[in-house]
Amino acid sequence: QVQLVESGGGLVPPGGSLRLSCAASGRLSTLNTMAWYRQTPGKQRELVARIAPSGDTDYADSVKGRFTISRDKYGKLAYLQMNSLRPEDTAVYYCKTAWGLAEYWGQGTQVTVSS
Repeated sequence: QVQLVESGGGLVPPGGSLRLSCAASGRLSTLNTMAWYRQTPGKQRELVARIAPSGDTDYADSVKGRFTISRDKYGKLAYLQMNSLRPEDTAVYYCKTAWGLAEYWGQGTQVTVSS
């Protein structure tokens, strides 16, 4: 079984920074893609950033230049550095890992951007 645990969420004022962490355990593949999604009430979960085993990354247009995703080479740790945070970044952030037909999600961590 694979488990993902996110941490690092919290309350931060506009313009502030947070670093989210995702720790994966269990029967993992080193060829896993790791990604961060976010969701607000009444809206669909949306992709924030994704990083392939090669290190190639994708970002939502709304976070480009502000957020940076990174990972370890074993596919067990992923990070999301969030800078210049805005109120519209407020959401529950979820970590996901996937390879082949398998995908696993964490339980989410709340990020609130407010003064």
